[in-house]
Amino acid sequence: MFGTFVNIIAIIVGSTLGLFFKSLLPQRYIKIIFQVIGLFTLYLGFSMSLKSNNFLIVIFSLVLGSIIGEVLSLDKQIDKFGDFIKGKIKTNNEKFSEGLVTAFLLYCMGSMTVLGAVEEGLTGSPDLLLAKSLMDGVSSIALSSALGVGVVFSIIPLFLFQGGITLFAIFLSDFFSTVIINELTAVGGILLIGLGITVLEIKQLKIINMVPALIIVVILASIFLP
Repeated sequence: MFGTFVNIIAIIVGSTLGLFFKSLLPQRYIKIIFQVIGLFTLYLGFSMSLKSNNFLIVIFSLVLGSIIGEVLSLDKQIDKFGDFIKGKIKTNNEKFSEGLVTAFLLYCMGSMTVLGAVEEGLTGSPDLLLAKSLMDGVSSIALSSALGVGVVFSIIPLFLFQGGITLFAIFLSDFFSTVIINELTAVGGILLIGLGITVLEIKQLKIINMVPALIIVVILASIFLP
């Protein structure tokens, strides 16, 4: 999982730079950076959501995944995890959990995450993940300057998610078809639209409770689509 480890290092370096700049920037600059992040998240989400040609698969995945996430109270579990890490590193950052979740979703919802992890799992080539690492490293500068140290700790769920896909691809090399990846990308895009709405403070949505839809869409697509 060389590509994933490079991705993690890039995020750590970028986040560290962002935290340094945060201490130098006035609050009004931090606020407008935050707004830019929200707008970019909406743009990215809309562009990804159009990948699907099977809207019933997408909507059923979102509904079923959201119900599962609500039953499991994933948002509360993430908050508990965030509070645990905050206690360990002794930080008072109020946006810690928000930074962790926002960064994780931005880093992991794109098709480059799935395609790059699958490519490395199947061929051993980390090229796509290395390109993604560069983009994530740059974006982490802006994210951490706006949301704080929680962005750094997004590497934990990123490692589990992205690294898990790589390992999954090693054992199931024929599973990830273009159709499945497109449906997965579309669902991820819709989650990013919701995240953008939340970041812009238009409405607070329980995006983390919708994340199980990413698993449901893979199952439904593999069953019902050729």
